[in-house]
Amino acid sequence: MNIPFPTLFFSIVFTVCIIGQPLAQVLTYTADDGTLKPVKNKKDLQEKRKQVLEGMQDVMGKLPYNPKAAVPVLRIADSIKTDKYTRYTIAFDVAENEPVSAYLYIPVAGNRHKFPAMLALHPTNALGMKSVDGQGTVENRGYAKELAERGYVVIAPDYPSFGDAKDYNFKTDRYESATMKGIFNHMRCVDILASRKEVDPDRIGVIGHSLGGHNAMFVAAFDPRLKVVVTSCGWTLFDYYNIGEEASKKYGGRLGPWAQERYMPLFRDKYGLDGKKIPFDFDGVIAVIAPRAFFSNSPVNDSNFDVAGVRKGIANASWAYQHKPDMIQVRYPASAHDFPTETRMEAYRFIDRILKN
Repeated sequence: MNIPFPTLFFSIVFTVCIIGQPLAQVLTYTADDGTLKPVKNKKDLQEKRKQVLEGMQDVMGKLPYNPKAAVPVLRIADSIKTDKYTRYTIAFDVAENEPVSAYLYIPVAGNRHKFPAMLALHPTNALGMKSVDGQGTVENRGYAKELAERGYVVIAPDYPSFGDAKDYNFKTDRYESATMKGIFNHMRCVDILASRKEVDPDRIGVIGHSLGGHNAMFVAAFDPRLKVVVTSCGWTLFDYYNIGEEASKKYGGRLGPWAQERYMPLFRDKYGLDGKKIPFDFDGVIAVIAPRAFFSNSPVNDSNFDVAGVRKGIANASWAYQHKPDMIQVRYPASAHDFPTETRMEAYRFIDRILKN
């Protein structure tokens, strides 16, 4: 079921009211005396954003990004042409001895000189970037190709341990987490997009499903150049993350999957898989992104990312959008862990509106 925004906003307000808290007091930050204080004004919100980014780096490691670094030089392996775009298979070094593979889609120009652009992040799929090109057997994942068909320059990189990076060695790299490695790689992809002569650098966004869904949120938190964020099946508040009893035993706890080598090992090594000790949560990430445009596809039957935690997280973060309520959108389709066609098309129309495509 797709809920139009006025109905969604009313339901958010209603949900908050029934638990006895005004909307402006749901989002909190830690004051100097260690107590939690409600976010009531822009100064409080800025402090909240600062604390979220610090908390993310406490779990992920420090971001090594240098905005003055030279734009990566592309190595083109091959290309294919369609009537709407050319897709290049490329490789580039995000830093010395740190190669990344990606697809780069350039739309047919016609009489256009500048295009909006999208960073497309793939889900957990051995094919990596190929999955968001629509390759493989899983449906509803070809959003990189579909956005290129709509007239976007698109870059779709492999995440470490997938696709061409399937043999990535996490033990020998310079990062405290694969998540931070991903954020760094993805910001370098934005560098590439922003430098392209075909791209309007003020019209760049990010989209991703599942693994790509939370990675889209993570990179957007650190990179203000991303003007619109679309996350599909990518998040719920950590208290609501669910993997089932059997998987919980396998991973040593309910939050164990977040501590895998390809994600954030400090979830276990530093915080003991205790959600109350993790120094950030997804409602805070959304507050960092605000007031930039945010769209979440959160199916009601997603077995991992419980929709109740999404609803609460949206309610918590909505204060940050109180002056631009149309910039935060959520859809709750009656599906499982999927990016259904109807919801995906709504997400594309949202991107079109924000990036003026």
